[in-house]
Amino acid sequence: MNMEKPAICGGEPVRSTKIFYGHQFIDEDDIQAVVDVLKSDYLTCGPKIGELEEKLCEVTGAKYAVVCSNGTAALHIACLAAGVMPGDEVITTPITFAASANCALYCGAKPVFADINENTYNIDPAHVEKLTTERTKAVVAVDFTGQSVELDRLLAHCREHNLVLIEDGAHVIGTSYKGRMNGSIADMTTMSFHPVKTVTGGEGGAVLTNSKEYYEKLLLYRAHGITRDPKLMEHEPDGPWYYEQIALGMNYRMTDMQAALIISQLNKLPRFMERRKAIVKAYNEAFSRLPQLFVQQEIPESDTTRHLYILRIRPEKLTIDRKQFFEALAAENICCNVHYIPTYYFPYYEKLGYKRGLCPKAEKLYAEEISLPLYYAMTDQDVEDVIRAVTRIAEYFKA
Repeated sequence: MNMEKPAICGGEPVRSTKIFYGHQFIDEDDIQAVVDVLKSDYLTCGPKIGELEEKLCEVTGAKYAVVCSNGTAALHIACLAAGVMPGDEVITTPITFAASANCALYCGAKPVFADINENTYNIDPAHVEKLTTERTKAVVAVDFTGQSVELDRLLAHCREHNLVLIEDGAHVIGTSYKGRMNGSIADMTTMSFHPVKTVTGGEGGAVLTNSKEYYEKLLLYRAHGITRDPKLMEHEPDGPWYYEQIALGMNYRMTDMQAALIISQLNKLPRFMERRKAIVKAYNEAFSRLPQLFVQQEIPESDTTRHLYILRIRPEKLTIDRKQFFEALAAENICCNVHYIPTYYFPYYEKLGYKRGLCPKAEKLYAEEISLPLYYAMTDQDVEDVIRAVTRIAEYFKA
């Protein structure tokens, strides 16, 4: 039995330098792609926007892509395109970043929180079905950690009740469901290119869809609701400069610098996928041997590229709680995070009337989870250090 004394109890840390839960990988190709744009005629609304949209369609198999300023903007315009309005309800999960629910509030609708599957941590379709009412307009299903949600069952339910399925795919780039890339299956799939995601643009988002109707609405909502298309105008153009605002949109445009960086990153996606899968495999093999820990399960339909690795403790088999486990890892110079605080725990949502107890499985997960380091540039030694630190703490504090 491994009884190394943890650093928090006076032992030597497993490593002398800190490692964080996520980090971008930027190489010379990425830098040159941005420099080329800076030397060009267009810094925004230029050719790189269309090039990135074509690249995303190529990668995912979606017919249309609309890029925007960030993942939150993507969710907002997806809800607008879906026709979400005041009085509507939008079902989502509480185990996600707040934007997955906020996008409903932006449209004047009410977020409704469905519980998770206790093994996969994704939204539970059975609870979605139970919560659906005549006011339900859309489901925002989050591919938590990068594992695909149960798209077949969710789509079947949405078709039966005339709902729009918005897949919050902020974590899911590189994942496929039953052999089809995520992004080409739901009514709309949103993406994020934040620095800790599998590919990054610093910031940036996108909405993917196979619907021309949604595509045209997304284009409008991204850019002030303004069009230069004569077929959409209500008045005769005054001249070639003429345009009209025909909807109330936002300025959610992406710059060409961001687009160029994301294109360059997407060219490395197969490498990123391979490395992340190798790290997850090493973690799973190590942690599945420890009865003090629970390894996240995956549905067989999802070939997953993980954005996050969730370590879940079994409190009944340890003498310490999640906070103490987290602090013990930090003492070993393994700097982790927690994804996520249930959205309705936040004061803003409490003031809207949401109370704890809505989703017991999600709340239990939050009390037991830690996000371990997972990113492309991790070395084998980094991975070994994380495994050693987790094992040392789990064994030392075994109940």
